[in-house]
Amino acid sequence: MMAHLLLASLVHVRGFSRNTAHRMSRFSVHAAFTTQRYMTSEDVSTETTSTNIYENKNNLDDQVFSAISGDGSIKVTACTVRNIINDVMIMHTMTAVPSDALGRAVVCALLMSNGMQLEQTVQLTVNSDGPLRGLVAIASGKGEVRGYVGSPMLGDLTIEEAIGQGSLQVVKNHPDWPNPYNGITAIRHGDLDRDIGIYLAESEQRSCALAAATSINGILCTSCGGYLIEQLPGAETETLRKVEENLAKIVELDGGNKIPTNLLLGGTTPYQITEMVLEGLDMQPLQQIKPVFKCSCSEDRLVRALRLLPKEDVEDLVKKGEDVEARCEFCGTVYRMGPDKIRKRMNEATGDPAKDADFQDMIKQKESTSEDDK
Repeated sequence: MMAHLLLASLVHVRGFSRNTAHRMSRFSVHAAFTTQRYMTSEDVSTETTSTNIYENKNNLDDQVFSAISGDGSIKVTACTVRNIINDVMIMHTMTAVPSDALGRAVVCALLMSNGMQLEQTVQLTVNSDGPLRGLVAIASGKGEVRGYVGSPMLGDLTIEEAIGQGSLQVVKNHPDWPNPYNGITAIRHGDLDRDIGIYLAESEQRSCALAAATSINGILCTSCGGYLIEQLPGAETETLRKVEENLAKIVELDGGNKIPTNLLLGGTTPYQITEMVLEGLDMQPLQQIKPVFKCSCSEDRLVRALRLLPKEDVEDLVKKGEDVEARCEFCGTVYRMGPDKIRKRMNEATGDPAKDADFQDMIKQKESTSEDDK
């Protein structure tokens, strides 16, 4: 009975159902994936028929794997990111509930960004009234991810109680885009993956099944991962029925209420999860990457922040001889600058600090000068 209820939750609430096939003509361009697009990835060659390159014994390594059905109508992405979450837990001295929330958000961001252009990013932001005080997770097409929560140390709460009521914002961006793509939805459940699944179904018109979960034992993340199953244009009724049958088997095999943590704990890899979903549908591998935690903070960003302040405020700091200190919310790195260095860096800065393009040009110019000095 539990397996049946869980399957119904995955299929109906998260938007994946045979009844949604008629909506495919209204799908957004974000769901219009093709095999050719993934075949260009530098991370994996899909020309080989060997599965050895996808092996990940006991899920020791973080991994994102994606594949598509032989007819091109179903795309599946699965991942495990236990190591990344353990690193983040250490960075921020996090307890179980905040780690669970951030782990789910990181998984969802990675799954959503898979197959995008390398520099394209997906940012998930939770603004809510719960004691977690919100969270942010950002992932790129390269598999680079970072994130943080408002309150890293919380006691014995459920994830729903920690998040509370509020909104989920999804921002997709690329350095070459004039404006980012923004979407927002209300938090209805508080377990994140269902809320994000509802957003994808309602706001982006994507028919999909999304699952993300973690297993935390004390101060250690023992598993963290999930999967995203997407229905692409042209899906036949028989194909959708087969996917639902395969999903039922996965739910039964996992046997828990935090799918797919038990499978991951048992050593089932992202490749094997994808293979199970696409059983009988001629699975074709698309992409495999190793996700990494990567923060974009730097002293240059601190200088940019200072340049955005009123000039008289910065001059006042320098006259008082005060140091400026800033801590990165993502990785915890602390940057300090004294008056002399502030004055020097402000004089050397060029361009408009409010424009990302000018900031990137200044960084490139600085890097070029450093190379010439060598």
